[in-house]
Amino acid sequence: MDLQAIIDDIALAFAERRGEGKVADYIPELAKVDPKQFAIAITTVDGAVYTAGDAATPFSIQSISKVFMLTLALGKAGETVWNRVGREPSGSAFNSIVQLEHELGIPRNPFINAGAIVVCDMVLAGYKPKEAIGELLRFVRYLADDETISIDQAVARSETQTGFRNYALANFMRSFGNLHHDVDHVLGVYFHQCALSMTCRQLSRAGLFLAAQGADPISGYSVVSPKRARRINALMLTCGHYDGSGDFAFHVGLPGKSGVGGGIMAIAPGKASIAVWSPGLNKVGNSQLGSLALEMLAARTGWSVFGA
Repeated sequence: MDLQAIIDDIALAFAERRGEGKVADYIPELAKVDPKQFAIAITTVDGAVYTAGDAATPFSIQSISKVFMLTLALGKAGETVWNRVGREPSGSAFNSIVQLEHELGIPRNPFINAGAIVVCDMVLAGYKPKEAIGELLRFVRYLADDETISIDQAVARSETQTGFRNYALANFMRSFGNLHHDVDHVLGVYFHQCALSMTCRQLSRAGLFLAAQGADPISGYSVVSPKRARRINALMLTCGHYDGSGDFAFHVGLPGKSGVGGGIMAIAPGKASIAVWSPGLNKVGNSQLGSLALEMLAARTGWSVFGA
C-alpha cells in the first residue's frame, strides 16, 4: 500500500475546497488563522512518516491535548480518575453546563470541557500551575521526540480573557466538591494545555504509543500499559468528537480526538497514528475537511476498527 500516494491524492482532492467550514471565532486568536490551510501526516508503527499539505505548519491543538492530559492523570491517580469523571458520550455540546447539574457535578467524560477541567485538577495535585503545565509540555515533547514543541502564549491569553463559560463550569463543579484547587489555578493549566502548538507531523508522532499497545515502537519504551492504551482509544472512539462522535465512528471508524483549532488525531491500532488539520469547522465543532479526509483515508486503507 502506497501511503504517500494515498495522502497526496487526498490533499489534491481537497485542494479546491480549502477554506470550507467556519473557523472558531469565539477565541479571538483562532479567528485570525488562515482557513485555507490543509495538512495530513501519518506515522506508522514501523517508524515511517508520510506527509502532505501544510504538515510542517504549527497550529493550536486545543482539545486534542485532553488525550495527553488524561494519560498523565491516569498515570498519577490510576483508576480513581473515574470516581470524578464518567466514561459515557455526552450527546451535548463540548461546553454544555446542562448535564452537570443533573449529574451532581460529575462530567460525562474526560473530553468535554468540564471533564478535561477535572482532569487538570487531578494533574495539578502537588504542583503549582506552572509545574503542571511544564509536566504536560515535557510529556508531549517526549512522545513526539521533539523539544521544539511549545505553548502559544497569545492563544492562552485569548482563552483566559474570553473563557467565561469554562469559568462557569469550573465554579459549578467546585460547588459540588468535584474541583479541589483554586478555580483560577485549574483554568490557568487548562487554557495553557489547550494552547499547545504542534504540527501535524509532530502530532502524528506523539499519538503513536496509542497505535502500538501503549509503547513507543520507535524507542521501545513503554508509555502506558496495553490495557490503558486500549481504554484511551475506546474513549476517543466514543467521546472524541463531542456530539459528533457517533457520526465520526460511522464514517471513519477510528478512535480520534478533535480540537476547535481544526486538528484531529486519529489512531489505527497496530498500524499508525494520523493527524489532519483544516481550520474550518462543521456545525458540531470538528474540522470539516479533516473529517472528510480521514473518511477517505479509512476507505482507501481499510483501517477502520470495524473492518475494511
